[in-house]
Amino acid sequence: MSSLNKVMIIGRLGADPDVRYTQSNAAVANMSVATTDRYKDRNGELQENTEWHRVVVWNRLAEICQEYLKKGSLVYFEGKLETRGWEDKEGQKRYTTEIKAFNMQMLDSRGDQSGGGAPQNSSGGKTAKASVDLDDSFDDMDDDLPF
Repeated sequence: MSSLNKVMIIGRLGADPDVRYTQSNAAVANMSVATTDRYKDRNGELQENTEWHRVVVWNRLAEICQEYLKKGSLVYFEGKLETRGWEDKEGQKRYTTEIKAFNMQMLDSRGDQSGGGAPQNSSGGKTAKASVDLDDSFDDMDDDLPF
């Protein structure tokens, strides 16, 4: 059986995207995205639980995020979970798990200024959508399907 590593998340940015460039001039954007669950407890009181997620995007998608997303923007990311490790200043091994996103869609409404200046459609919603193909070998996959 095959495996699947896919993440879909909708949340609000905790800060403006932090974009840097590698030595080979590839853009990389780091963002924190908050998702909040709301529910009523046994006493009928509204409770909230917020989770923070690290999201990383690369190349042109990183530049698009920098241009259009701001702190508070409501955004959809699709990607995969990736864990990476490093050694800190004290020599301790550290790990972080983050979402390596390859698809992003802005979800702010027309009246919400927190999402930047993305193109908008006549119904009021933002239509800007960006994605990056991780594996171009899937492009001709439809040719092999029997239906």
